[in-house]
Amino acid sequence: MKILIVDDHTIVREGLKPITEKVSLFTVIDEASDGTEALNKIMTNDYDLVILDISMPGKSGLDVLIEMKNKNKKPPVLILSVHPQEQYAIRAFKLGASGYLCKNSLYEELAIAINKILSGGKYISPELAEIIIFKDDFELNKIPHKKLSVREFQIMCLIAQGKSVKEISTDLFISTKTVSTHRVRILEKMGMRKNTELILYAIKNNLVE
Repeated sequence: MKILIVDDHTIVREGLKPITEKVSLFTVIDEASDGTEALNKIMTNDYDLVILDISMPGKSGLDVLIEMKNKNKKPPVLILSVHPQEQYAIRAFKLGASGYLCKNSLYEELAIAINKILSGGKYISPELAEIIIFKDDFELNKIPHKKLSVREFQIMCLIAQGKSVKEISTDLFISTKTVSTHRVRILEKMGMRKNTELILYAIKNNLVE
């Protein structure tokens, strides 16, 4: 059993190890401190599970999922996040994640989530299941950022982190012109005119730390 733990905080990785090591007597734990290191390891190793933080400097957990999908690398992924589940979970599942877990409930649910994913299932918390079942499409569509595509949402979050067009183009390996085009569409869909409005919206809705 080989598990990769990806988080930019050493203390979090160390805290996860004792729980993941209980999964099997023969569990091997590997680590990565950012998205770039994680992708390099995922491309050159076969993991039974990747435990992936969604908020990291440089490439985020969503960025990693996108690149894994593009390169057809499909180890099961359990996403960890400090953000509310309704903000990121559905996007993560659409990108191929097998589970989503908020860090505030981490230790109580982690072992359950890991065992379910390793047995071939997907882990979804009762709270998120309730949101998906009872929050109808009309209500969800009233939330401005739900109108964005995966790439638009990704760029919006980077803008909200204060990154320039050039920095975003470098991070995502796309042209500055493409970033600018996405920015215009994002503002249009969100009903906004300036980056400052996007930043305030993202902070208010817990989309960035």
